[in-house]
Amino acid sequence: MGKVSKADKKIAYDHKLCQLLDDYTQVLVAAADNVGSNQLQNIRQGLRGDSVILMGKNTMMKRSIRMHSEKTGNKAYLNLIPLLVGNVGLIFTKGDLKEVREEVAKYKVGAPARVGLVAPVDVVVPPGNTGLDPSQTSFFQVLNIPTKINKGTVEIITPVELIKKGDKVGSSEAALLAKLGIRPFSYGLVVLTVYENGSVFSPEVLDLTEDDLIEKFALGVSMVTSLALAILYPTIAAAPHMLINGYKNALAIAVETDYSFPLADKVKEYLADPSKFAVAAPAAASGGDAPAAAAPVEEKKEEPADESDDDLGFSLFD
Repeated sequence: MGKVSKADKKIAYDHKLCQLLDDYTQVLVAAADNVGSNQLQNIRQGLRGDSVILMGKNTMMKRSIRMHSEKTGNKAYLNLIPLLVGNVGLIFTKGDLKEVREEVAKYKVGAPARVGLVAPVDVVVPPGNTGLDPSQTSFFQVLNIPTKINKGTVEIITPVELIKKGDKVGSSEAALLAKLGIRPFSYGLVVLTVYENGSVFSPEVLDLTEDDLIEKFALGVSMVTSLALAILYPTIAAAPHMLINGYKNALAIAVETDYSFPLADKVKEYLADPSKFAVAAPAAASGGDAPAAAAPVEEKKEEPADESDDDLGFSLFD
Protein backbone atom coordinates (compact mmCIF):
# COMPACT_ATOMS: atom_id res chain seq x y z
CA MET A 1 0.00 0.00 0.00
CA GLY A 2 1.46 3.36 -1.04
CA LYS A 3 2.31 6.11 1.40
CA VAL A 4 -0.30 8.89 1.70
CA SER A 5 1.09 12.21 0.53
CA LYS A 6 0.78 15.48 2.45
CA ALA A 7 -1.48 16.86 -0.24
CA ASP A 8 -3.86 13.92 0.17
CA LYS A 9 -3.86 14.42 3.97
CA LYS A 10 -4.72 18.09 3.55
CA ILE A 11 -7.56 17.25 1.17
CA ALA A 12 -8.93 14.63 3.57
CA TYR A 13 -8.66 17.04 6.51
CA ASP A 14 -10.39 19.80 4.57
CA HIS A 15 -13.21 17.45 3.59
CA LYS A 16 -13.66 16.30 7.20
CA LEU A 17 -13.76 19.84 8.60
CA CYS A 18 -16.23 21.01 5.96
CA GLN A 19 -18.44 18.00 6.63
CA LEU A 20 -18.43 18.77 10.36
CA LEU A 21 -19.37 22.40 9.69
CA ASP A 22 -22.35 21.21 7.66
CA ASP A 23 -23.47 18.63 10.24
CA TYR A 24 -23.02 20.62 13.46
CA THR A 25 -24.19 24.06 14.56
CA GLN A 26 -22.51 23.99 17.99
CA VAL A 27 -18.75 24.17 18.49
CA LEU A 28 -16.66 24.47 21.65
CA VAL A 29 -13.23 26.02 21.13
CA ALA A 30 -10.90 24.45 23.69
CA ALA A 31 -7.27 25.10 24.66
CA ALA A 32 -5.14 21.96 24.47
CA ASP A 33 -1.91 23.06 26.15
CA ASN A 34 0.04 20.19 27.77
CA VAL A 35 -2.59 17.63 26.77
CA GLY A 36 -1.03 14.31 25.77
CA SER A 37 -2.23 11.98 23.03
CA ASN A 38 -3.44 9.31 25.49
CA GLN A 39 -5.37 11.88 27.47
CA LEU A 40 -6.93 13.25 24.28
CA GLN A 41 -7.92 9.75 23.25
CA ASN A 42 -9.69 9.23 26.58
CA ILE A 43 -11.61 12.47 26.06
CA ARG A 44 -12.64 11.34 22.57
CA GLN A 45 -13.98 8.10 23.99
CA GLY A 46 -15.83 9.92 26.77
CA LEU A 47 -17.57 12.21 24.25
CA ARG A 48 -18.26 9.51 21.68
CA GLY A 49 -21.85 9.52 20.50
CA ASP A 50 -22.82 13.15 19.98
CA SER A 51 -19.49 14.99 19.88
CA VAL A 52 -16.39 14.99 17.67
CA ILE A 53 -13.00 16.52 18.51
CA LEU A 54 -10.93 17.94 15.67
CA MET A 55 -7.34 19.06 16.17
CA GLY A 56 -5.06 20.59 13.59
CA LYS A 57 -2.96 23.55 12.55
CA ASN A 58 -4.71 26.88 12.91
CA THR A 59 -3.69 28.01 9.42
CA MET A 60 -5.19 24.89 7.87
CA MET A 61 -8.43 25.22 9.85
CA LYS A 62 -8.77 28.91 8.98
CA ARG A 63 -8.19 28.21 5.30
CA SER A 64 -10.78 25.42 5.21
CA ILE A 65 -13.38 27.48 7.08
CA ARG A 66 -12.84 30.50 4.83
CA MET A 67 -13.12 28.44 1.62
CA HIS A 68 -16.19 26.56 2.88
CA SER A 69 -17.86 29.85 3.80
CA GLU A 70 -17.28 31.20 0.29
CA LYS A 71 -18.51 27.95 -1.26
CA THR A 72 -21.73 27.72 0.77
CA GLY A 73 -22.38 31.45 1.21
CA ASN A 74 -22.72 30.93 4.97
CA LYS A 75 -20.80 33.84 6.50
CA ALA A 76 -21.53 32.66 10.07
CA TYR A 77 -18.63 30.20 9.83
CA LEU A 78 -16.23 33.14 9.61
CA ASN A 79 -16.90 33.93 13.30
CA LEU A 80 -14.81 30.87 14.15
CA ILE A 81 -11.65 32.20 12.54
CA PRO A 82 -10.73 34.83 15.19
CA LEU A 83 -11.07 32.13 17.86
CA LEU A 84 -8.33 29.95 16.37
CA VAL A 85 -5.41 31.38 18.34
CA GLY A 86 -2.80 29.30 20.14
CA ASN A 87 -2.96 25.57 20.69
CA VAL A 88 -6.69 25.00 20.36
CA GLY A 89 -9.03 22.30 19.14
CA LEU A 90 -12.66 22.24 18.01
CA ILE A 91 -15.32 20.13 19.73
CA PHE A 92 -18.32 19.72 17.44
CA THR A 93 -21.39 18.60 19.35
CA LYS A 94 -25.13 18.04 19.10
CA GLY A 95 -25.51 17.54 22.83
CA ASP A 96 -26.14 19.92 25.68
CA LEU A 97 -23.27 22.42 25.71
CA LYS A 98 -23.02 22.57 29.50
CA GLU A 99 -22.96 18.78 29.85
CA VAL A 100 -20.29 18.46 27.16
CA ARG A 101 -18.10 21.05 28.88
CA GLU A 102 -18.50 19.25 32.23
CA GLU A 103 -17.62 15.93 30.61
CA VAL A 104 -14.46 17.40 29.10
CA ALA A 105 -13.44 18.81 32.50
CA LYS A 106 -13.49 15.30 34.03
CA TYR A 107 -10.39 14.27 32.09
CA LYS A 108 -7.85 16.53 33.74
CA VAL A 109 -4.68 14.77 34.91
CA GLY A 110 -2.07 15.82 37.45
CA ALA A 111 1.32 16.95 36.23
CA PRO A 112 4.64 17.72 37.94
CA ALA A 113 6.16 21.19 38.01
CA ARG A 114 8.74 21.21 35.23
CA VAL A 115 11.55 23.76 35.04
CA GLY A 116 10.61 26.79 32.92
CA LEU A 117 6.89 26.03 32.96
CA VAL A 118 4.56 28.96 33.66
CA ALA A 119 2.49 28.13 36.74
CA PRO A 120 -1.28 28.12 35.97
CA VAL A 121 -2.11 28.30 39.70
CA ASP A 122 -0.47 29.25 43.00
CA VAL A 123 1.57 26.44 44.55
CA VAL A 124 1.53 26.22 48.34
CA VAL A 125 3.63 23.70 50.25
CA PRO A 126 1.59 22.56 53.29
CA PRO A 127 3.13 22.20 56.78
CA GLY A 128 3.89 18.75 58.14
CA ASN A 129 6.39 15.95 58.08
CA THR A 130 8.09 15.54 54.72
CA GLY A 131 9.65 12.14 55.37
CA LEU A 132 13.03 13.46 54.17
CA ASP A 133 16.18 12.94 56.22
CA PRO A 134 18.06 15.94 57.70
CA SER A 135 20.63 15.88 54.89
CA GLN A 136 17.90 17.31 52.56
CA THR A 137 17.48 20.54 54.51
CA SER A 138 19.53 22.46 51.93
CA PHE A 139 16.57 22.40 49.53
CA PHE A 140 14.40 24.12 52.10
CA GLN A 141 17.08 26.65 53.08
CA VAL A 142 17.53 27.81 49.47
CA LEU A 143 13.79 28.53 49.24
CA ASN A 144 13.57 30.09 52.74
CA ILE A 145 11.14 27.46 53.98
CA PRO A 146 11.13 27.22 57.81
CA THR A 147 11.74 23.66 59.00
CA LYS A 148 12.71 21.67 62.06
CA ILE A 149 14.02 18.18 62.68
CA ASN A 150 11.41 15.94 64.25
CA LYS A 151 12.13 12.28 64.95
CA GLY A 152 14.93 12.17 62.45
CA THR A 153 13.02 13.74 59.55
CA VAL A 154 12.50 17.24 58.19
CA GLU A 155 9.21 18.88 59.13
CA ILE A 156 7.83 22.04 57.52
CA ILE A 157 6.61 24.43 60.23
CA THR A 158 4.25 26.75 58.35
CA PRO A 159 2.57 26.71 54.91
CA VAL A 160 4.70 28.40 52.26
CA GLU A 161 3.60 29.91 48.93
CA LEU A 162 6.31 28.40 46.78
CA ILE A 163 5.21 29.55 43.32
CA LYS A 164 2.78 32.27 42.31
CA LYS A 165 0.41 31.98 39.37
CA GLY A 166 2.08 33.26 36.21
CA ASP A 167 5.65 32.76 37.50
CA LYS A 168 8.07 30.37 35.84
CA VAL A 169 9.05 27.27 37.77
CA GLY A 170 12.70 27.33 38.84
CA SER A 171 15.02 24.35 39.20
CA SER A 172 14.97 24.49 43.03
CA GLU A 173 11.18 24.61 43.20
CA ALA A 174 10.85 21.75 40.71
CA ALA A 175 13.38 19.61 42.61
CA LEU A 176 11.70 20.20 45.98
CA LEU A 177 8.21 19.43 44.69
CA ALA A 178 9.50 16.27 43.06
CA LYS A 179 11.10 15.13 46.34
CA LEU A 180 7.86 15.84 48.21
CA GLY A 181 5.84 13.95 45.60
CA ILE A 182 3.66 16.98 44.88
CA ARG A 183 2.11 17.26 41.41
CA PRO A 184 0.67 20.77 41.68
CA PHE A 185 -0.66 21.27 38.18
CA SER A 186 -3.46 19.60 36.26
CA TYR A 187 -4.06 19.78 32.54
CA GLY A 188 -6.88 19.00 30.17
CA LEU A 189 -8.98 20.56 27.45
CA VAL A 190 -10.24 23.93 28.68
CA VAL A 191 -13.26 25.40 26.89
CA LEU A 192 -12.44 29.01 25.96
CA THR A 193 -15.33 30.04 23.74
CA VAL A 194 -18.68 28.72 22.54
CA TYR A 195 -19.97 29.00 18.97
CA GLU A 196 -23.63 28.36 18.23
CA ASN A 197 -25.38 29.13 14.96
CA GLY A 198 -23.02 32.02 14.22
CA SER A 199 -23.14 33.47 17.74
CA VAL A 200 -19.99 33.51 19.87
CA PHE A 201 -20.10 33.79 23.66
CA SER A 202 -18.17 32.98 26.83
CA PRO A 203 -18.59 29.52 28.42
CA GLU A 204 -19.63 31.23 31.69
CA VAL A 205 -23.00 31.83 30.02
CA LEU A 206 -23.63 28.09 30.22
CA ASP A 207 -23.66 28.31 34.02
CA LEU A 208 -26.61 30.71 34.06
CA THR A 209 -29.85 29.20 35.37
CA GLU A 210 -33.41 30.23 34.52
CA ASP A 211 -33.60 32.10 37.84
CA ASP A 212 -30.42 34.03 36.94
CA LEU A 213 -31.92 35.06 33.60
CA ILE A 214 -35.18 36.19 35.25
CA GLU A 215 -33.23 38.19 37.84
CA LYS A 216 -31.11 39.92 35.19
CA PHE A 217 -34.18 40.65 33.07
CA ALA A 218 -36.02 42.13 36.06
CA LEU A 219 -32.99 44.28 36.87
CA GLY A 220 -32.89 45.56 33.30
CA VAL A 221 -36.60 46.40 33.33
CA SER A 222 -36.14 48.24 36.63
CA MET A 223 -33.31 50.34 35.20
CA VAL A 224 -35.30 51.17 32.04
CA THR A 225 -38.30 52.15 34.17
CA SER A 226 -36.21 54.39 36.42
CA LEU A 227 -34.61 56.14 33.44
CA ALA A 228 -37.94 56.61 31.66
CA LEU A 229 -39.53 58.12 34.77
CA ALA A 230 -36.55 60.42 35.33
CA ILE A 231 -36.67 61.87 31.81
CA LEU A 232 -40.49 61.62 31.48
CA TYR A 233 -40.21 59.34 28.44
CA PRO A 234 -43.12 56.88 28.10
CA THR A 235 -42.24 53.19 27.80
CA ILE A 236 -44.22 50.03 28.40
CA ALA A 237 -42.39 49.49 31.68
CA ALA A 238 -42.89 53.06 32.90
CA ALA A 239 -46.47 53.57 31.68
CA PRO A 240 -48.22 52.05 34.75
CA HIS A 241 -46.16 54.23 37.10
CA MET A 242 -46.86 57.32 34.99
CA LEU A 243 -50.61 56.62 35.05
CA ILE A 244 -50.60 56.15 38.81
CA ASN A 245 -48.61 59.34 39.33
CA GLY A 246 -51.01 61.21 37.03
CA TYR A 247 -53.99 59.88 38.99
CA LYS A 248 -52.39 60.99 42.25
CA ASN A 249 -51.85 64.48 40.86
CA ALA A 250 -55.45 64.67 39.61
CA LEU A 251 -56.72 63.49 43.00
CA ALA A 252 -54.61 66.13 44.76
CA ILE A 253 -56.12 68.87 42.57
CA ALA A 254 -59.63 67.59 43.19
CA VAL A 255 -59.14 67.59 46.95
CA GLU A 256 -57.85 71.17 46.98
CA THR A 257 -60.45 72.57 44.55
CA ASP A 258 -64.13 72.26 43.66
CA TYR A 259 -63.26 70.01 40.72
CA SER A 260 -64.27 66.40 41.31
CA PHE A 261 -64.79 62.97 39.76
CA PRO A 262 -66.27 59.71 41.16
CA LEU A 263 -63.11 58.38 42.83
CA ALA A 264 -62.27 61.83 44.21
CA ASP A 265 -65.78 62.06 45.69
CA LYS A 266 -65.04 59.04 47.86
CA VAL A 267 -61.79 60.58 49.10
CA LYS A 268 -63.55 63.85 49.88
CA GLU A 269 -66.23 61.92 51.74
CA TYR A 270 -63.63 60.33 53.99
CA LEU A 271 -61.89 63.65 54.55
CA ALA A 272 -65.18 65.31 55.49
CA ASP A 273 -66.05 62.60 58.03
CA PRO A 274 -62.86 61.07 59.50
CA SER A 275 -64.92 58.74 61.70
CA LYS A 276 -65.40 56.55 58.62
CA PHE A 277 -61.73 55.58 58.90
CA ALA A 278 -62.60 53.62 62.04
CA VAL A 279 -65.12 51.55 60.09
CA ALA A 280 -62.66 50.83 57.28
CA ALA A 281 -59.67 50.05 59.49
CA PRO A 282 -59.14 46.31 60.21
CA ALA A 283 -58.18 47.11 63.79
CA ALA A 284 -61.71 48.39 64.51
CA ALA A 285 -63.08 44.88 63.94
CA SER A 286 -61.10 43.41 66.89
CA GLY A 287 -62.96 43.91 70.21
CA GLY A 288 -59.96 44.37 72.54
CA ASP A 289 -58.23 46.96 70.34
CA ALA A 290 -61.30 49.11 69.65
CA PRO A 291 -60.65 51.72 72.38
CA ALA A 292 -57.03 52.09 71.31
CA ALA A 293 -58.06 52.60 67.68
CA ALA A 294 -60.55 55.30 68.64
CA ALA A 295 -57.88 57.65 70.01
CA PRO A 296 -56.16 58.41 66.68
CA VAL A 297 -59.56 59.06 65.11
CA GLU A 298 -60.20 61.92 67.54
CA GLU A 299 -56.75 63.36 66.77
CA LYS A 300 -57.47 63.31 63.04
CA LYS A 301 -60.38 65.71 63.52
CA GLU A 302 -57.93 68.56 64.23
CA GLU A 303 -56.14 68.26 60.85
CA PRO A 304 -58.30 65.98 58.69
CA ALA A 305 -56.71 66.79 55.33
CA ASP A 306 -53.08 65.92 56.20
CA GLU A 307 -53.71 62.85 58.36
CA SER A 308 -56.30 61.16 56.15
CA ASP A 309 -54.09 61.57 53.12
CA ASP A 310 -51.52 59.11 54.49
CA ASP A 311 -54.16 56.63 55.63
CA LEU A 312 -55.50 56.33 52.11
CA GLY A 313 -52.07 55.39 50.82
CA PHE A 314 -51.83 58.39 48.51
CA SER A 315 -49.10 60.99 48.40
CA LEU A 316 -51.19 63.77 46.93
CA PHE A 317 -48.39 66.07 45.79
CA ASP A 318 -45.76 63.56 44.51
